[in-house]
Amino acid sequence: MRVITGSARGRKLKTPANYDIRPTTDNVKEAVFNIIQFDIEGRRVLDLFAGTGQLGIECLSRGAAEAVFIDQSRDAVRIIKDNLKSCGLQGAVLQTDALQFLQRGGKFDLIFVDPPYDANLYDNVLKTINLVDILSDGGIIICEARREKTLPDMEPPYRKEKEYRYGKVKICIYKKESNTDENRYLSGQL
Repeated sequence: MRVITGSARGRKLKTPANYDIRPTTDNVKEAVFNIIQFDIEGRRVLDLFAGTGQLGIECLSRGAAEAVFIDQSRDAVRIIKDNLKSCGLQGAVLQTDALQFLQRGGKFDLIFVDPPYDANLYDNVLKTINLVDILSDGGIIICEARREKTLPDMEPPYRKEKEYRYGKVKICIYKKESNTDENRYLSGQL
């Protein structure tokens, strides 16, 4: 697993010795960053269920202003810190429950949601993001799930944009409408 591009391009990232952490595959990661490549620079990024931290690290390498990494696992937190250090990058790494963090985390421009597939956390996480409203106007949520998983719709001003399938994996993109977009959508112009 390596950083694809940016200031840390080519740096190898540490992965866990066991399979408690399921890193996003290189093919899926590359596809995700092709989708959001113009939405990273200068942004505040949240990497929920961060695992190895590779998604947030990729954003920092590509010019994100800030990244916050959340994982409940002590081993994951240690790996993320090691990976940040080896890439010469900085980010806030917190060992905490993702749902608890969402209640107090502030606003973000880009949120990665990649929980353990069998933990049934997608609905609760997306609902909490909706209720707490931590995504900035025009912000993006990227969810990774099993291909067959049906991911929920979100309440306005959030909306499911598009789903992509890569082998056994599904990537779902959600966006938060800006006030201008929402008014155009409600008037039928969007």
